[in-house]
Amino acid sequence: MELRFLGTSEVQISPIIMGTWQAGKEMWVGIDDSETTKALRAAFEAGITTIDTAEYYGHGHSERVIGKALADVRDQVVYATKVFPNHLKYDQVLEACHRSLKNLKTDYIDLYQIHWPAGSWGTEFVPVEETMGAMNDLKEQGLIRAIGVSNFSRTQLEEAAEYGRIDSLQPPYSLFWRQVERDAQPYCVENTITILAYSSMAQGLLTGKFGPNHKFAQGDHRSRNKLFKAENYQRVQQALERLRPIAKRYGISLGQLALGWLIVQPNTCAIAGARNAEQVGQNAKAGEILISPGDLEEIGHIGRSVTDYLDDNPVMWEF
Repeated sequence: MELRFLGTSEVQISPIIMGTWQAGKEMWVGIDDSETTKALRAAFEAGITTIDTAEYYGHGHSERVIGKALADVRDQVVYATKVFPNHLKYDQVLEACHRSLKNLKTDYIDLYQIHWPAGSWGTEFVPVEETMGAMNDLKEQGLIRAIGVSNFSRTQLEEAAEYGRIDSLQPPYSLFWRQVERDAQPYCVENTITILAYSSMAQGLLTGKFGPNHKFAQGDHRSRNKLFKAENYQRVQQALERLRPIAKRYGISLGQLALGWLIVQPNTCAIAGARNAEQVGQNAKAGEILISPGDLEEIGHIGRSVTDYLDDNPVMWEF
């Protein structure tokens, strides 16, 4: 898998990135640490050398599983983690970073990201200048190699960039969730900021595995995803039926088609979660797919049959 530079930094990342929210277990059902470990090893062996996590995922559990699973190949992988908005004061950022370093069993983090803007989810507002001051100092000390933000609007991204170099933006972005194209994507292209798209398969919807009458197990946060609301879900199912013949022509799955479309969008890499090694293998193959320009346009058009009916709120869930 051909690596790409992260923003203007020297960090090189894989176009398909292993997402590990599920590895934290909290808000997910049926996750097993041993299967997660096998999936992480399979990702590395398949060329997915970039792993995205966060202190919030299971209160550090995801980071600890990663640190243990990949300790022997640490110098060959890229770790991207995040600080939650309840830790955005200067000293809190430093403390959170050191916790993540310990969890990941490493002495540096390749990409350290602000998970949500200050004030999100009822947290205290902290001026981004203060948070960026801590991030810049961590970078100067060699504890982090690059700085990123997640779930920031263009306006918030521009403000953060006044206080330091931002090399990545991590927004929700998929064929069925495309608000970033209207908001921050042009700014990212102009300023060589890499987009790390999360929920790149719309939390499993774009795999086609959820039928018209699917019900999630109790405790699975996906039941609150707006795309699963009745009026949106019907459009999703209709769009999937139109996408199936295209995937069949290429001899690939719907999920691979969705990832293949996403990683050729401007400045974009795709974060894809996986519960087991088999899913990782399927995700990795998407990094090698060559979709014709005409089909890319058609795929994008089909996606709009879902996204044109969504509101402008970029948050995917109704928690």
